[in-house]
Amino acid sequence: MQDSAELLAWLALIRIPGLDARRASAAVRRHGGAAALLAAQPTALDEDGLPPSTLAALARPDLAAAERDLAWLERDDCRLLTCADPGYPLQLASVPGAPCALFVRGDVAVLDRPQVAIVGSRQPTGAGRSHAARFATELARAGLAITSGLALGIDACAHRAALEAGGATVAVCGTGLDRVYPPEHLDLALAIAAQGAVVSEFPPGTPPLAYNFPRRNRILAGLSLGVLVVEAAERSGSLITARLAAEMSREVFAVPGPIDSPLSRGCHRLLREGAQLVETPRELVAGLDFAPLAQPAPDRAQPTVDTGFFGNALDTRYEMLLNALGFGPANIDSLVDRTGLPAPAVASMLLILELGGDIESLAGGRYCRVPRRST
Repeated sequence: MQDSAELLAWLALIRIPGLDARRASAAVRRHGGAAALLAAQPTALDEDGLPPSTLAALARPDLAAAERDLAWLERDDCRLLTCADPGYPLQLASVPGAPCALFVRGDVAVLDRPQVAIVGSRQPTGAGRSHAARFATELARAGLAITSGLALGIDACAHRAALEAGGATVAVCGTGLDRVYPPEHLDLALAIAAQGAVVSEFPPGTPPLAYNFPRRNRILAGLSLGVLVVEAAERSGSLITARLAAEMSREVFAVPGPIDSPLSRGCHRLLREGAQLVETPRELVAGLDFAPLAQPAPDRAQPTVDTGFFGNALDTRYEMLLNALGFGPANIDSLVDRTGLPAPAVASMLLILELGGDIESLAGGRYCRVPRRST
């Protein structure tokens, strides 16, 4: 646990321009601590190789602002994770220009878990919302943390689906963590902090300024093994995240869409530029250097289907659903009428059947059975 003087010094260092994780960790190590770095004489800083603007700022640190941040950190669920901390996420530490510290609400250990970022339009179609939820649900069940930006639309769908699946999710914010943007996502942010982590490089009090969000996107990409884009217009901010991910040698995935939809153009552009086309969560996992985790035993209140990521064992309700589907295309509403099962249960079961290779999804939200080859 850091003492208050050392923590106060780090809170001052985060406001020093040009002091990224690489430079900060080297300088702090050389001087024997953050407080020692702030107290160092100008001549003692000559060997740190810091830019003139950084040296000038070190000579007059904003300690009053650091004191305000320190008061915010007194909350039980709030922490400053510095680049000198063993818990600083390794994925992010490998990125040039990584921030020297992160403000965190929630479980800092989640940040070092394998993550996939899911991003996309703030005004998605119904199909886009469904795709985001489907990928987030199954990737969370496979053991991946779902990372996104807490924005309206695809971001929120991905966060909520991960939470509902019992998985971990990380929200990377473009504001200080003393506020939530957009404000209507306050409850979502609190739920994420309780089941994952909400993070920001920006100190408390930072408003949602436009130029903060590209910086937010680089952290989002840097934390992740790969980025999935679900619906994006030609000038979507999601494309910035995808470009940053590619520059960091992360995998970039895109979900294709109808050729006449404006929200398909960004994804199709990424595909032309070399992104991996994915239609199922299984394809995305195959494109990552990641082995799905073994799944926990199903809850007794749930169907006793083997829900391993590639499982195919079926119980009677799944057989009933397959029989109701027949071999002609049908949508969820039709299957609800035929089986009497609730719509959320049908949607979840269809997802598991699709992952198991028993059915496939078609255009227009329809599904059909996949004939089994005799062996």
